Amino acid sequence: MAKSKKKKETTYLVCQETGDINYVLYRKPGAEKLQLKKYSPRLRRITLHTEKRK
Repeated sequence: MAKSKKKKETTYLVCQETGDINYVLYRKPGAEKLQLKKYSPRLRRITLHTEKRK
């Protein structure tokens, strides 16, 4: 019997201040939502980004 593989799904990191999608990640489904401090090119500084799935 073959094991069923869970495919990685596309997730986006969205800036909290501007609402822009700045980063794309590929994660396994069912993981906790990420909140990371990443660079925002529009604001030219580090801001909080949260995960959004489509």
